[in-house]
This record gives sequence, C-alpha cells and structure tokens, in this order.
Amino acid sequence: MKRGKNVEETVSLRVKLSILAVGLLSFTGILIETSMNVTFPTLVKDLQVSLGTVQWLTTGYLLLTTIVMSTTAYILKKFDPLKIFIFAVACCFIGSMICLVAPNFPILMAGRLLQAIATGLSTPLMFSLIFEEIPSSKLGLYTGLAGIVISLAPALGPTYGGIINGIWTWREIFVGVLPLIILLFVIGVFSIHGKARGTKGISFDYGSVIGLAVIFSVILFTFDQAGRYGWTSAQFLLWIIVSLVIFGIFVWYNRKSQRQLIDFSILKKPVLRLRLFSYFSLQFINIGLSFVLPIFAQTVLKMNSAQAGLMLLPGSLLGAIVGPIAGYLYDKRGAAIPLITSGILITLGSAAFWIKSESLTLMSITLIYLIIRIGFNFGFGASLSDGSMQVTGSSKSDQNSLFSMMQQYAGSLGTNILSVVISAVALTGSRNEVLNTIAGTKIDFALLTVLSLLVLISVIYVYFRYEKKNN
Repeated sequence: MKRGKNVEETVSLRVKLSILAVGLLSFTGILIETSMNVTFPTLVKDLQVSLGTVQWLTTGYLLLTTIVMSTTAYILKKFDPLKIFIFAVACCFIGSMICLVAPNFPILMAGRLLQAIATGLSTPLMFSLIFEEIPSSKLGLYTGLAGIVISLAPALGPTYGGIINGIWTWREIFVGVLPLIILLFVIGVFSIHGKARGTKGISFDYGSVIGLAVIFSVILFTFDQAGRYGWTSAQFLLWIIVSLVIFGIFVWYNRKSQRQLIDFSILKKPVLRLRLFSYFSLQFINIGLSFVLPIFAQTVLKMNSAQAGLMLLPGSLLGAIVGPIAGYLYDKRGAAIPLITSGILITLGSAAFWIKSESLTLMSITLIYLIIRIGFNFGFGASLSDGSMQVTGSSKSDQNSLFSMMQQYAGSLGTNILSVVISAVALTGSRNEVLNTIAGTKIDFALLTVLSLLVLISVIYVYFRYEKKNN
C-alpha cells in the first residue's frame, strides 16, 4: 500500500507514559504466565494435584485472556481508557495477592483467572492508545516497541520463574511484580486520557462471546485427543467433525445476529486477512518455540529449568532491539522490507531446526533461535501496523480486538499442537523418552517450517498484488 510522504510529528511525554503504563501491565501478565510453566513440578508436590490439573493454570489463563480480548472491540467503545486501565490494574493486583497466599489449587486458579482478565484488557488497550494517539508517521516505531511487550515477556518468563523458584519458592514470582503494578497504576492515572467512542446503535453480543469460548475450548480439546489416542483415532476424528459443526453454527449466527461483538466484515479486505494470518502465525511460532525448546533442552540435553530459559535470552534481547528498527523501516519504506525480511529469516531458522533436530546443541539452539527472533520481531509489529492501515474510524477497534484475540489464541494453540505432536509420537514410538522427544520435536520443526514458508508466500503475494502497483 502506498504510504505517501511522512511528516515528522512529535509524541508528548504524557502519551509515551500512558503507553508505557499499559504496556508494562500487559508485560507483567504475560511474564507471570510463562514464569509459572517452569514451576509445575513443584506445584504438583506443594498442592497435591496432578500435572494435568496444574496445566490449567496456563490453559485456563490463556482461554480466558482470549475470550476477554474478544470483547474489547465493544469495551473500548463503551468505556474511557482510564476506567479500563484502573479495572485491569485492580484485577492484576488482587489476582497476584490471591496467588501469593493461595493455600490450594482452586484459590490459585482463581487468582490466575483475575490476572487473565487484566492481560485480556491491557494488551488491546495498549494498541488502542497507539492507534488513537500516535501519528501515522511513527506508527510502525511504536507498534514495534509494543511488539517487544508481547514477544519478550514469553521468553524472559521461564528464566525469571526458574531463577526465582530455584532461589526461593514459586510464591515469590508474585511478590516481585507487586511493586511494579503499584508504580504502573500511579503512572497510568496521571497520563491516560481520552474518551470512549460510544456504543450508540451497538448491543453487546453475549451469544458470540459464548460461541467463541466454546470454539476455542473445543479446538484445544480436539487436538488433545490426538495426543491421548493418536492422529488417526476415532476420538480425534469425531471431535474434528464436532469442531467444524460448532464453527459452522457460529458463522451462521454471526450472519443472522443483529448484535455485534467484533465486526468480522473487515476480513473481507484481502490485505487485512493476510496480515492477520502473518500476525497469528508469527505468534504461533514464537510461543510454540518458547515451549518446545526448553522441553528439548531439559529432556535431551539434560539442562535444568534456569539453563533452558537462559538459552533463549540472547535471541529475546536482540529481538527486542530489532523491533523498533523494523518499525522505523516500516514508517519510512512501507511493509515490504520488514515483512519479507521476517519471512525469510523465520523460514531459514525453522528449516535449520528441522534439519539439525537430531544433533542440536546448546550453542546451535541459541544461534538458530537468534535468527528466528530477529525474523519474528521484523514482522510482528509491521503486520499489526499494516493491518491497522486497512481500516478507519470505529473499525480500528474491531481490527485491534481481532488481532489481539488471535495473537493470544495463537500462543495457546501453538503450545497445544506442538505438545500434542510430542505426546502422539510417544504413543507409537519407543519407551525411550529422549528418542521420543527428538522425533516429536523434529515433526514440530517441520510444521513450523511449512508455516513460516506460508507466511513468506503471503507477504510476497501482497507485495506484488497490491503494493508494488501502487508505488
């Protein structure tokens, strides 16, 4: 798309602080989410529950976050940004306090669900503030910075959680974030301004919320059946049919309903559809690898949880630096350069993991992951920025909510599918856990390579079909 000549405009300190406050609140939620993953063996012993039960601390959190994000197209129009922020901060703080003192699993789960509400509100709010208050000449830069929040926290989480759990206990994970939440509240109260657009003529669609919750849950459950019984099992095939039927009913309902949760008609725009595909796929790869690589490192390379987390740290830090650079390139030159660079790098990195899966070492994992992280951060913010340029007015709230919801679900689905592949291999493989993990991760890397290649193809298609002829 032709972007035109940029006009340099300044961004006030107040706007910068408002984005910082909301962004770091979102960062905190995502950091805690991935920090808890490395504490599961400890929680099984401390809370006297099974690993399958403990995993709901992540699965339930991600599901509720996704569902809350699906409502934000309406919420961002209904309520002022400051009111949404204060409610999100309250949920995060109270949830953290509950988790800190939780005597059993149900209480801990309740705290995690409150934190899920906070993250589900804060991430779309962060992007809403960017789209509303940042001039178009700097949009890429600020979405690149915001992308750091989403991409860096999942990679830092295992390191933070592993170190804290090793030195103290899992409860101190929540102690560490309480002062930050209070500080963010103070900054946000004084810096977040703005009024809601209003919901005149729009009714909240409770049916769509329930429908999306059912669809997201059923899809995860369907793939779980493959991990339990195999890809060709009757259980898995039956639940595929159930998922398709429920999805068909949801599509029919949205066409007939007079209410509106998200205006899905924006997906009629081909460039927006393809940017959403890129955005979803990049997050699928990002969160999927942050799950698979530590599992591989601990099971095959016999590292501990802290070492496995630190292995990902160089790529995460370099990726954080690259994000704003990619955003600057987007502002100056358009979407083609950052997105094509992203597609090439993630495809090369995923293919390298696939080819070397049976001979990976600490050093090779770190270096290949470095390439993928650079590729991810080159494309993640640019996909969102270019998606937002396809819509105007109140449709930006729908686009923001849709992209936020799908990137969150991408992480949940990525973790689910890649873990199911490893579990399914164990059903038919040997009894050797190391060999099963190697075989399962090899298939995972192959899937990620195909997905990366599809992202690259979509970017090239948009460039030649829509962008090049307009330049």
